[in-house]
Amino acid sequence: MNRILKLLFVLPLIILVVVVVIGLTGKSEKREKLPRPTIGEPARDFSFPDLDGREVSLSDFYGKKVVFLNIWATWCTSCKKELPTVQKMYEKLKGDDFEVLAVSIDTLGKKVVVPFMKKYRLTFPPLLNTTGSIQLLYGTTGVPESFIIDKQGNIAYVEIGPGDWREHEKQSLIKGLMKEPDLEVIK
Repeated sequence: MNRILKLLFVLPLIILVVVVVIGLTGKSEKREKLPRPTIGEPARDFSFPDLDGREVSLSDFYGKKVVFLNIWATWCTSCKKELPTVQKMYEKLKGDDFEVLAVSIDTLGKKVVVPFMKKYRLTFPPLLNTTGSIQLLYGTTGVPESFIIDKQGNIAYVEIGPGDWREHEKQSLIKGLMKEPDLEVIK
């Protein structure tokens, strides 16, 4: 009986020590949240799959296009109001010098994004980030958040929360950036 009591006391203590040692010496999978990039800083590159599973990297557009990066989710009420204005902007500005990269953080990915895109008649290319790592990379505090990235790959504008992308001032900013010459980018 005395041995059983000792075992019941010592065993949890041993387990606790092992967990603490592993926690202190093991590699952590948790990544740190970076601060939100500010205007003039280089955009942080990423690669996520589109709805066809093709990997799309932000750096694919450096030197060639102004990129509107939107971080959103299907469950986000503000996103449901904002994304139709992104669609209107996309229809007006899409072409050789402009691209929308709408990164969904929905954990169910394509399963929920495809019906959402159809319901709201959205035709810009969504990217799937089921782990939400884009939020750590861009230091976001919620959704939606948007970043306009110039052809040089630098942050030109930041919108925290929903925006109305039909606004003349916002589209004028993008049009001005689109007029900048394309650049040779060395990767």
